[in-house]
Amino acid sequence: MINKDVLIGFVVGVIATLFGLVFAIQIFGRSDDWVLVVEQSIRQGFFTKLMSIGALLNLGAFFIFIRKRQDNRAKGVLIATLMVLALTLIIKFL
Repeated sequence: MINKDVLIGFVVGVIATLFGLVFAIQIFGRSDDWVLVVEQSIRQGFFTKLMSIGALLNLGAFFIFIRKRQDNRAKGVLIATLMVLALTLIIKFL
């Protein structure tokens, strides 16, 4: 049961990050074409900033799970956030 809850939290964290990334692209992008915005952000070096802004939705999911006393799901969201952090650092320094 615990592993299932951690997995659910992880999936929620990944989905929240993707929605946040799309939301950040819509707000800060200068085009309606998402692929073009992502390509330009990678070339100009601010894609990692968009990823970090996208991960902010995990904060809401984390605190919702904490408030509902679903600590294992909150743990899964935290794992997803740490994976986004690792991915951001890898992209930033490569």
